[in-house]
Amino acid sequence: MGSCNFKEDSTDTTVSISKTHFQFQYVIGKGGFGKVWKVELKKSHENFAMKEMLKARVLAKKSVNSVMNERRLLSMLHHTFIVNMHYAFQDRENLYLVMDLMPGGDLRYHLGRWKTFTEEQTKFFIACIVLGLEYLHKNGILHRDIKPENLVIDGQGYVRITDFGIARVWNPENAKDTSGTPGYMAPEVMCRQNHGVAADYFALGIIGYEFMNGKRPYLGKSRKEIRDQILAKQIQIKKNEIPEGWSVEAADFINRMIQRKPGNRLGLNGPDEVKNHPWLKDFEWDKLLEHSLVSPFIPDKNEDNFDMRLHLSNDPWKDADNSELQESAELLRNNSTQNLFAGYFYDINQQQPNNSDSATTK
Repeated sequence: MGSCNFKEDSTDTTVSISKTHFQFQYVIGKGGFGKVWKVELKKSHENFAMKEMLKARVLAKKSVNSVMNERRLLSMLHHTFIVNMHYAFQDRENLYLVMDLMPGGDLRYHLGRWKTFTEEQTKFFIACIVLGLEYLHKNGILHRDIKPENLVIDGQGYVRITDFGIARVWNPENAKDTSGTPGYMAPEVMCRQNHGVAADYFALGIIGYEFMNGKRPYLGKSRKEIRDQILAKQIQIKKNEIPEGWSVEAADFINRMIQRKPGNRLGLNGPDEVKNHPWLKDFEWDKLLEHSLVSPFIPDKNEDNFDMRLHLSNDPWKDADNSELQESAELLRNNSTQNLFAGYFYDINQQQPNNSDSATTK
């Protein structure tokens, strides 16, 4: 892991910014704590994505540390291949996180629509993700939840990494930190072992396999079923299983990424090892970083690239009538509970982040 120069965040939370500064347009996403809206900042007419999270749901799911951690990490990060934060604020009931708007939707939506991607499209997507991971890893951050839902497309067809709720500053003794999504979670994480950057590259390999074949290599209805499958057999793409239009080099890249043992996995020794694999070694990395390449997959701007079912309900309490959630809502009347969210504020205009390879506080 690279060294990082994070400093304690000293954000002034007295500055007033609220939801009244934004025009809410429509829902473009749904998460565990609430919805993601397309919004317009009234003063500048800029469009953003706003994550609106019900505090009662955050409390009920015991996820205060997760949402506070995401805001803290995002205040230290800024890069062209991650979804960047512009504002964060709160009221008595909700937390609000205002991010770059990604009009192309997420890769899960497009994978559901197209079932698979071509090798050219997959290579471009993976190259974007590699640059995003390189930036995070150089700054000591493990994302730990790389999956199609957390990979979103901008207007040029470039992919960015989002959702830093379970991302962590790397700690060599992190065996107890086992959060993640079954199916993309590295074996060492599932088996409660210490893990590093190779865990994110395992997830990247799973995604490559999924884009090639339309399914993940290890399937199951539960975390235990998936873990048992992984432990039972090392899945590899055989030469006679490579789909038409795909190269042997692509299959080898994926096979080396999904190695169960992190010591055998491509990426263990850092991003250069990944970039120098025969499948990617001739990729125009500098042009990708400059956004001067034409993406082989550009979502139609005239289409809605989001799941339209998300637009149907604007009620944050829908399907939330359980007693635990109601109890959490009652607790929010107490200032001591509200204080758990103290410091949930950010304004990019006050504290401009550094867009270099070093993550810094502003």
